[in-house]
Amino acid sequence: MMNSTLDHLRQLSTQDFAAFGVDHLAYVRPIQVDGAPAFSIHAADGAQLSVLPQREVAFAAIRQNDMEPMSVH
Repeated sequence: MMNSTLDHLRQLSTQDFAAFGVDHLAYVRPIQVDGAPAFSIHAADGAQLSVLPQREVAFAAIRQNDMEPMSVH
């Protein structure tokens, strides 16, 4: 079962790979806004969804939208 899954993932097109998880995952990345720390939320395809002032608030917003938050450093 594991090998067939890996084989399937290896055969994804670039477009399919970019869309992988787009409805299920969101990434939180620390940024600066006007010199102040903030946290940018991005969809799995890299599209920016929101900017919030606190990491915990960003994670909560993602979970409220039935998605899984991931941290990007």
